[in-house]
Amino acid sequence: MSGAPDSPIHSSSSDDFIAYLDEALAASLPDASSDKEVENQDELESVSRIKRRKFESDEETEESTSEGSVKQNLGNFKCLVTIFSWKCCSFCFFFFFVIAEESVEDVCTHPGSFGDMCIRCGKKLDGESGVTFGYIHKGLRLHDQEISRLRSTDANNLRSRRKLYLILDLDHTLLNSTHLAHLNSEELHLIPQADSVGGVSKSSLFKLDKMHMMTKLRPFVRTFLREASEMFEMYIYTMGDRPYALEMAKLLDPQGEYFNAKVISRDDGTQKHQKGLDIVLGQESAVVILDDTEHAWVKHKDNLILMERYHFFGSSCRQFGFNCKSLAELKSDEDEAEGALAKILQVLKQIHYKFFYELEDIAERDVRQVLKSLRREVLSGCVIVFSRIFHGALPSLRKMAEQLGAICLTELDPSVTHVVATDAGTEKARWAVKEKRFLVHPRWIEAANYFWEKQPEENFVLKKKQ
Repeated sequence: MSGAPDSPIHSSSSDDFIAYLDEALAASLPDASSDKEVENQDELESVSRIKRRKFESDEETEESTSEGSVKQNLGNFKCLVTIFSWKCCSFCFFFFFVIAEESVEDVCTHPGSFGDMCIRCGKKLDGESGVTFGYIHKGLRLHDQEISRLRSTDANNLRSRRKLYLILDLDHTLLNSTHLAHLNSEELHLIPQADSVGGVSKSSLFKLDKMHMMTKLRPFVRTFLREASEMFEMYIYTMGDRPYALEMAKLLDPQGEYFNAKVISRDDGTQKHQKGLDIVLGQESAVVILDDTEHAWVKHKDNLILMERYHFFGSSCRQFGFNCKSLAELKSDEDEAEGALAKILQVLKQIHYKFFYELEDIAERDVRQVLKSLRREVLSGCVIVFSRIFHGALPSLRKMAEQLGAICLTELDPSVTHVVATDAGTEKARWAVKEKRFLVHPRWIEAANYFWEKQPEENFVLKKKQ
């Protein structure tokens, strides 16, 4: 793994980060094989304290010597700052922070800290600064300059492997969860069908007794993750708490193939009720986001693919104000081949292909421009006039249509191809029928926005009320 020589962190990928630190430890400790293996966290912390005292003692000794002696000692100085283990759900990693050989002229810039210790030189730092990356390890902070360097390094690494970043929301995007107490009488038939979590399961319905919850994975999700992982480095990013996020990660990725350490919860965010890419170690120009909630990504809407919400349980429908039966109550589910994840996987393949095989200058490529370009193709060639759309909904509906490539007019003319209305009795609606133009419900535009393809108008025909 390549990287700048002035920091132990050589890749923004959490997995590569761990691997590098592991290698660095082995390289810096030639007598490591003779050391007694540390087997638990208490022993690891003890080693850390001993090493720190040795480091501080060495500093005091060196300060009392002549400058020539200091240079000689520092020239041969290698010191292990701390060793600690990190266990997270089914994942077990070892992080090793090592001080490389330094000269007296090499002044540490303190690129980050673990607790109150610099991750490079091991010195105790006053105060806290930088961005917290608690999902990698509690207490880990990195400074902006180091974050930028890591992102640049890892972007080059991923591009050489023809990969982008994919940020995945959990609830209503990849799955749907409910409290067991919220199951109604028409959903109780699910309880004997659900798997209790334990080991690897190919089921899609789970009963989590410790959390008093039931979770249903969205149809096609396993195929989606497997195929998406070939094109993207994937993160989970949820507004749920960390225990819930890790439990859902185990259901989606029981073998730890896709996410490993890359599970971000609301506990890791830097802004309340908001999600941000500031804690994702990936360049924004290479990040695609899948989420059902647009307002969660105020600063990153250009990276977002808005997902159609998955409402399997009745509590989910009620949460969003839908007065209808849930899929569970109907004893039904989304179609594997025609559902949201299957459709969006095809969009992701288009994005990946266009980014790596159609754009010329790889350094200037930006996935946000690719998203805009593909989105504009969806309703290209459509000329739309709106009729009797609620005034509060009209601006967003018009903006959505224009982003999808449609031309929106305020008055009828021969170029109009579609009249979008909620009432078939308006003058514009009657004109559409007379002139044999498409008369469709606003859901036609919304469906095109969710599926990133023009939908059959016959499925959204607006009929005159009887």
